[in-house]
Amino acid sequence: MADTSDFRNGMVMRLDGKLYSIVEFMHVKPGKGGAFVRTKLKEIPDGSVVDKTFRSGEKVEAVRVERRKHQFLYEKNGLYHMMDVQDYSQMTVGEALLENSLDFLKENLEIDILFDEDTPLEVKLPIFVELEVAEAQPGVKGNTAQGGSKNVVLETGAEIDVPLFIEKGDLLKIDTRTGEYIERIK
Repeated sequence: MADTSDFRNGMVMRLDGKLYSIVEFMHVKPGKGGAFVRTKLKEIPDGSVVDKTFRSGEKVEAVRVERRKHQFLYEKNGLYHMMDVQDYSQMTVGEALLENSLDFLKENLEIDILFDEDTPLEVKLPIFVELEVAEAQPGVKGNTAQGGSKNVVLETGAEIDVPLFIEKGDLLKIDTRTGEYIERIK
C-alpha cells in the first residue's frame, strides 16, 4: 500500500479493480479544511484519462510494473509478434494493446512493454521514430504567407502533414506522442 505522499508521475495503482497510471498530480493546501491531492489518471490499457481527488494521506494499492525491451517482429492475422531482447523469447499481443501505436510501428523497432507480473499492460513506442515517405504529392506553393504544408503517407500507412519540400523516399523523424513531423533526416 502507498499513500498520497508516494505519488509520482508514471506510478501505477489499482482503483476499483482497474489499473491507472498517474499522468500528473498536485498537492493542494487550502486555507480552510484538510489538504488533498488532485490527479489526472490514465486508465491502462484503454488510455482514457480521468480526474480524481484524494484526501491527503489516503491509501491506494500501488502496482509494481516491470518495463521490458522488446523488438517488434511482424504482424499476422491481427496478432503482433514481439521478441524479448534479453532472453529472445517470443510473445504475441493483440491489436487492442497496440491501438495507439499502430501508426508508427514498423518491423524491427525496439519498444517497451509494461508488465504486471506476466500480463502485458501497455506498449510504449520510443518518443521519436524514423519513417520513410511512401507517397507524396508534389508540393505547389500557392498564395501562402507561410511555408505551407501537404499531406504524405508514411511506410506504415500513417498520414501526416509535412512541409512542401518533402518528397517520396525521404526519411523523416516523427514524434510518436503527437504524430507530428520533426525533421527530415539526411
